[in-house]
Amino acid sequence: MNHTMKLNPEPFHAVKSGYKTIELRLHDAKRQQLKIGDSITFHRIDEPSETVTKKITAMHYFSDFTELFKGLPLLKCGYTPFTWQDAKPEQMEDFYSKEQQAKYHVVGIELEEEP
Repeated sequence: MNHTMKLNPEPFHAVKSGYKTIELRLHDAKRQQLKIGDSITFHRIDEPSETVTKKITAMHYFSDFTELFKGLPLLKCGYTPFTWQDAKPEQMEDFYSKEQQAKYHVVGIELEEEP
């Protein structure tokens, strides 16, 4: 099955280039439909016609982004060797509130190139 998601330009290019191989999301109703072997077509939020499709190879579940940041390699989550040490789970609250994290939990969606 193919799913769709939107990404801001910087993470979109990181996913497209293969540098970012784990997408971080709230494990809400939409993400609960994802299965290993499915694919995701990402649309660049400011250029929706620009897309990239990746295959889901693993799903990593955590109660919140604090646990996720401790449990996953941040270099695979889109951070660089220059930014990973400054990465803080609180930054994810710009996208998902603590209440949302408590209600749905979070997921790291591991991706690879579509065959």
